[in-house]
Amino acid sequence: MPPDRERGGQAAHFRALESLYAQAPINTVFESRLEIVSAGVARIQFTLDQRHFHAAGAVHGTSYFKMLDDAAFYAANSLVTDRFLLTTAFNLLFTKPLKAGPVIAEGRWISGKRRVFVADARLIDAEGDEAARGTGTFMRSRIALAGLSGYVS
Repeated sequence: MPPDRERGGQAAHFRALESLYAQAPINTVFESRLEIVSAGVARIQFTLDQRHFHAAGAVHGTSYFKMLDDAAFYAANSLVTDRFLLTTAFNLLFTKPLKAGPVIAEGRWISGKRRVFVADARLIDAEGDEAARGTGTFMRSRIALAGLSGYVS
C-alpha cells in the first residue's frame, strides 16, 4: 500500500478511536478529551473537580486508575485496527496527590503486536509534576471495533 494511503487509514483509525472514547458513557463523569498523537502514543486531557475527591479532599484513586488505564489502553489500541483490546492487568504507583484542575495522561506502547500488548502511562498535574504512573497489559478481544457504534471513521 502506498505510504500516503497507509497514513490516511491510520489517521482514520486514530480519529475513530477518539470518537469511541468521546462516546463512552463513563466519560460523562470525567471531563476529558483523547488525542492519538501517533501510533503507540495517546494523550488525554482531564479536568478534575470535587466530584472526584475522597473524604480527605484529594482525588480518589479510582480517578488515577481511570486516567492511566485509558491513556495506556488507547496507546496500545492505536496499533490494532480490527479489535477492541481489554485490560488484563494494571499496576500503578501514586507519587503525588492530585487536586482539582487539569491533568494530562500520557500513554505509550511498550511491547507486543499480536495478542498481548504492554503499555505504560503517567499523569502530569497543572504544575507539570508527575502525580502517578502505571503499566498495563491488554489483549485482543473478540469485539470488532467496526461493530461499536462510537467507532466512526
